[in-house]
Amino acid sequence: MTIGWRLYSCDDHLDLWNLPRDVWEDRLPARFRERGPRVVEAGDRAWWTCDGAAMGPFGTSLIRDYSAITRAGIEDDGLRAARPALRLQDMDRDGIFASVIYGPNLFGLPIDDPELKAAALGAYNDWALEFNRHDPERLCVLPVLPTHAPEAAIAELERVARLGHRGVVISPFEFRCADPDWERFWDAAEATGLPVSFHIGRGTSQVRVAPGSWELAAFSAVGPMQLDEPLAMMVYSGVLERHRRLRLVLAESGIGWLPYFVHRMDAAAEKHVSKARDYRLQARPSEIFRRQVYATFEEEPLGPELLPLLGPDNFMWASDYPHPDSTFPHSREAIARAFAGLDAAFVEQVTATNCARLYGFTRTA
Repeated sequence: MTIGWRLYSCDDHLDLWNLPRDVWEDRLPARFRERGPRVVEAGDRAWWTCDGAAMGPFGTSLIRDYSAITRAGIEDDGLRAARPALRLQDMDRDGIFASVIYGPNLFGLPIDDPELKAAALGAYNDWALEFNRHDPERLCVLPVLPTHAPEAAIAELERVARLGHRGVVISPFEFRCADPDWERFWDAAEATGLPVSFHIGRGTSQVRVAPGSWELAAFSAVGPMQLDEPLAMMVYSGVLERHRRLRLVLAESGIGWLPYFVHRMDAAAEKHVSKARDYRLQARPSEIFRRQVYATFEEEPLGPELLPLLGPDNFMWASDYPHPDSTFPHSREAIARAFAGLDAAFVEQVTATNCARLYGFTRTA
């Protein structure tokens, strides 16, 4: 297969260790500035800290083995992915026209004070908008919403929508997405028209994220499937059915488990929905999924067999740059190899058209 179109990657990354030192120092409200995230030197290493507690490394001195950039032989001090001009160079090298970018931490910012955390997320969202302005038709760092209260999430959602962001991220592992108190948040999300993303990063009860241990491989294997609970809650509780214009993105979920799970939701609905006393679905879960849910994937070993089971409309490809799983800088070859046998129009839809349409990018050949 010849990939003759520009690729749109729907799930790339800017991790905490990639971010420049001034993200929070220059953007936090004055009353939080002394307690906010900052870089502290410790010998030959540097760490992000906040309110006296360590948050994670700064730069790549500790995570060099986990970067697709250094694997490709490109010199990187850890901050290359956060420099728009250099990131655009890497996108050009990989044939990527536009990139939807998640950050700054898949496991949530480890800040205990909810007001400080909300302020830190707001400052990051402002920095993200500045980053995107370097090329608004190609760069899309998504803003992240606080979860300690529906009112806080709504306020930041509406603020970033006014600023021109194309979508939002909220962690389904930090709040119960189906709780009645959050209904007004889903009202507001539908009103903005912005896609709402749930990204993997938590949800395991026993497997830990432990670099250098077998447990990291175990987490990588099971992590995508942890989005099954949030998806089931959004469907069966009626959140999606009551908000038909809401679009939900399951980021880095992969494809493999979804055909089975969507059909299992249908079977469970037939057995149990009629007995529910709090909410009874009117539509089949598979209909709701096809109408409102998108799932992102990277390389899928069984892609040609799995994608047709639910069709091309609900899936979006990602390069995962600069994570170690990334197809960078050989994404075109990886796609051609992974989806050999599928019709080119089908592959173009999941590697370009769906992402461009969902996030309002100009579709460029």
